[in-house]
Amino acid sequence: MSAHVDPWTRVPSLRGQHVVLEPLRADHAAGLRLALGDGELSRLWFTNVPAPNDVDGYIAAALEMQAQGKALVFAVHDANGEIVGCTRFYDLDPAVPRVQIGYTFYAPRVQRTGLNTEAKLLLLAHAFETMGCACVGFETSWFNHASRTAIARLGAKQDGVLRSHRRHADGSVRDTVAFSIIESEWPAVKRNLRHRLEQHEQGSDRT
Repeated sequence: MSAHVDPWTRVPSLRGQHVVLEPLRADHAAGLRLALGDGELSRLWFTNVPAPNDVDGYIAAALEMQAQGKALVFAVHDANGEIVGCTRFYDLDPAVPRVQIGYTFYAPRVQRTGLNTEAKLLLLAHAFETMGCACVGFETSWFNHASRTAIARLGAKQDGVLRSHRRHADGSVRDTVAFSIIESEWPAVKRNLRHRLEQHEQGSDRT
């Protein structure tokens, strides 16, 4: 019999039809640089997306955060196996239990496709059904309107705005918009995500 694997300390591999999430490694750097392209994503001042030249340091910091028990970090692959982004569980609190999902970025070519919908479905299913979470949170900058809209479309509820909560990558003070999904809401959120994934596959949902 295999030893018990603690889902709070081990990064799983999560597989769907459109996306595969696997534990982030240092040798994913070249793929992430390709996904970031010319660095357009990093030029959005209200995000924390690394510039292509900063990917090695970004991965090292993420893996250090994971080594300290503060995160579970994933490389995101498309259906062809190409690396298209990165995401993670963070603010792990097994005493509640609760996690946050964030630090997410994708190559422009896979944004607004079924890949992100399925990735969130896999992450939320793991959080609620394997980790046993009572709550999953999301945070974004007040100025990141696209992210705020995307989080709300998952079925998350806005909890409030945390004023002067963190700093943006450029050093400016960030007002954080906090969202969450609680355990009792998960069945409806799961149905919503599955429905949206079906719409993506039929070509009728590109948001």
